[in-house]
Amino acid sequence: MTMTLQIDKVRIHVTDLSGSDREIEGEIGNSLMEIIRGSGIDDIPAFCGGSCSCASCHVHIDPDFASLLPAMAEDEFDVLEGAAHRIEGSRLSCQVQASSEMNGMRVSIAPQE
Repeated sequence: MTMTLQIDKVRIHVTDLSGSDREIEGEIGNSLMEIIRGSGIDDIPAFCGGSCSCASCHVHIDPDFASLLPAMAEDEFDVLEGAAHRIEGSRLSCQVQASSEMNGMRVSIAPQE
């Protein structure tokens, strides 16, 4: 008997730069940036490739889910410090790893600088 490995998934609601809402699915453990880009949403250029050195993957996390995310590291805070569209729920999507607690989370892509 062959067993197949079930990959855990998470569903995320994303509002793109045009204001359109989409429910996307991604693997738990991947970054939000990878999940969003992998779903075909092209609004995140990710110029630095996810190395936390630019803000081109800046997103706004719904306040109902922000407390479920791990605390922001100092380097992420420093990159976002100068972001023009920074708000309370701002995060770099390359620094947020998807977890099962995020299922149903709402995310808006921040305008590009």
